Amino acid sequence: MPNRLFQRVIHQMKDATDRVIGVIDENGAVIACSELARIGEIREGVREELSYSSDNVVSGGFTYRPIGTASKAEYIVFVEGEDKMADKTAMLLSISFANIKSLYDEKYDKSSFIKNIILDNILPSDIYIKSKELHFNTEEVRVAFLIRFNSKSEMLPYDIVLSMFPDKTKDYVINIGERDIVLVKEIKPGTDIRELEKAAKTICDTLQTEFFTKASIGIGTPVDNIKDLARSYKEAQVALEVGKVFDTEKVVNSYDNLGIGRLIYQLPTTLCEMFLHEVFKDGSIEFLDRETLMTIQCFFENNLNVSETSRKLFVHRNTLVYRLEKIKKLTGLDLREFDHAITFKVALMVKRYLTSKPVKF
Repeated sequence: MPNRLFQRVIHQMKDATDRVIGVIDENGAVIACSELARIGEIREGVREELSYSSDNVVSGGFTYRPIGTASKAEYIVFVEGEDKMADKTAMLLSISFANIKSLYDEKYDKSSFIKNIILDNILPSDIYIKSKELHFNTEEVRVAFLIRFNSKSEMLPYDIVLSMFPDKTKDYVINIGERDIVLVKEIKPGTDIRELEKAAKTICDTLQTEFFTKASIGIGTPVDNIKDLARSYKEAQVALEVGKVFDTEKVVNSYDNLGIGRLIYQLPTTLCEMFLHEVFKDGSIEFLDRETLMTIQCFFENNLNVSETSRKLFVHRNTLVYRLEKIKKLTGLDLREFDHAITFKVALMVKRYLTSKPVKF
């Protein structure tokens, strides 16, 4: 909030009181005052004293009150006098400036601007106009991280992430919901997706070790224009949702590395049901027990290599071949053939997707 706005309001208020009134900033400097000669003075120790007081501080013939909560107040109002009238005047000033600051921040704050962009609450034609008002660089490369808190913490999710990314000139922390926080981060051009995933993993590890809370993160694709931030955010949403269905063990999922899961997630459920009925006629997949499904998963993880899979499963090669023959008899698909294996793999993913909906088939 610019100092001139504080000064303009104080100038309008000075005729309503016979006291000297003003505002000091986070450094204790007077930035606005009904007596112009006092602007620039330093009021030392006031902020420290207010941190131990929930209401006001009386010092040197003046009464001080924070604008907002004392622990997070950027600004403090002061009124000449140490009597009840000074206290009431300081209270009125504090409330008035808090409301004015809130309205100003909502209109001019860059984080609010970013939030309106990613939520499509601003017209594309207005984005550049607003960018000029805020002196916002529209051509920087940025990417959206959607951080979803899976467990509760004593601190609010927004405060936790904000404490991790205090640089408000490059990183914007946005509160989307009770458990969802968006981090719009400025990155260097050409940053590899693996670097972004590594950064996201570091965030998850920090949340776990320092704040004792678990989180999962979806990463959108980097964009080089501010108007495309909404797309990056939507991609981060998809990455998080697809990962929840197909990669339940992973805490970080990026849109660029979702693979076939992204395609399946975007298909109509009716088409998925038709595909399953065609692949698994007469519900043959339902006859596969847990042990068989684990065998199939291990077989896929070892690139359809019979010898390596039998070694990993600690079973004889002939035992694995018997199981594969059993699967072929039940489903008509021989997993040792590449085309059949792909069909089976996709079908399992489709089934998992439908189960997550959930949809009966």
